[in-house]
Amino acid sequence: MYRVQTLNEISPKGLMKLPAKDFIVGKNTEHPEGIIVRSAEMKEMQFPDSLLAIARAGIGVNNIPIDRCSEEGIVVFNTPGANANAVKELVLAALLLSSRKIVQGIEWTKSLKGTENIEKQVESGKKQFVGPEIAGKTLGVFGLGAIGVLVANAASQLGMHVVGYDPFLSVHSAWRISSDVELADSKETMVAQCDYITVHIPLNDATRNMFDKDLLSCVKKGCHLLNFSRGELVDLTALKEAMSIGTIATYITDFANEELLNMDNVIVIPHLGASTPESEENCAEMAAMEMKAFLKYGTIRNSVNFPNCEAMYTGKARITVAHKNVPNMIGAITGVFAKENLNIDNMINKAKGTMAYTIIDLDSLDGKNQVLLDDLKAIDGVVRARIVREK
Repeated sequence: MYRVQTLNEISPKGLMKLPAKDFIVGKNTEHPEGIIVRSAEMKEMQFPDSLLAIARAGIGVNNIPIDRCSEEGIVVFNTPGANANAVKELVLAALLLSSRKIVQGIEWTKSLKGTENIEKQVESGKKQFVGPEIAGKTLGVFGLGAIGVLVANAASQLGMHVVGYDPFLSVHSAWRISSDVELADSKETMVAQCDYITVHIPLNDATRNMFDKDLLSCVKKGCHLLNFSRGELVDLTALKEAMSIGTIATYITDFANEELLNMDNVIVIPHLGASTPESEENCAEMAAMEMKAFLKYGTIRNSVNFPNCEAMYTGKARITVAHKNVPNMIGAITGVFAKENLNIDNMINKAKGTMAYTIIDLDSLDGKNQVLLDDLKAIDGVVRARIVREK
């Protein structure tokens, strides 16, 4: 039986993917081999020696100590694309909110409560909330991953001219982009022509404060900026300056802080991007399936700290090794099996940055389980070795 702990309320539909005949799942599961989490803070959490994997039911992993997990050989999964449609729909709503002054109009109308001739006041006062239609305008989509592609295609169908930019565009995303979407060759080229810009890139050291003074100086005057990825992608000092001179007309974000709440022409949404029952179910299902495949068969898909590494299980003995991506590692690993005169039936090795992962299928372990594990763990650079299936 595999033991999985849940740190948040996880959709029952997702947890159904971990059948009771194979998995013990619950908030109080002791000595877990897997943890499924949403937003619970794990940075200071002490991990048990039993822990092999963490699955984040969502895309952001800022609540998980990734570097420490890598050093301990703990595979961290997320669920890219599972909440993409939910975020796409909110971005489309934000396009209209930024353009038509809907929020401002609603707030003004509420302020008329208790006054006379409300109908007449509305008819005479509504002109202050006139805003342009989005059809025929240019939308820039910065980042063409699962969410960005959906936004770009939907905006194109609404009659917008869509320009996308992504220096790391995947083949999968490229196939899904509408032929009506134009691809820019630089972020500066893209922002210079846009009436609206929506940001869909991950937050890391390279993208933090991506929208700084230099990039905002390239933006077309009167542009509406939408940020449903991470708040730290936009330099707030530079944003305030750009708004003061009219470069940015409206800023809408899903990430609140006090500074934004004190700014004019800013609409702050309380992180509702993935707050739909469908999204929560999709994320939970994907996280559970990733966990199941890893614990039962040692395969990895959608990890943020280890490479995708999948090999069909054929019923033979299987060992997996998480290790540093350094020279001569494969020779050292295979040497352990050669020393014990064990035949390798199949092997796959993949790397991602400084970490790598190897799956080895053997004709038999020949009863040498502990010897193999001890020898593999003794190799300099190996952070975790595990017998997944015995024979």
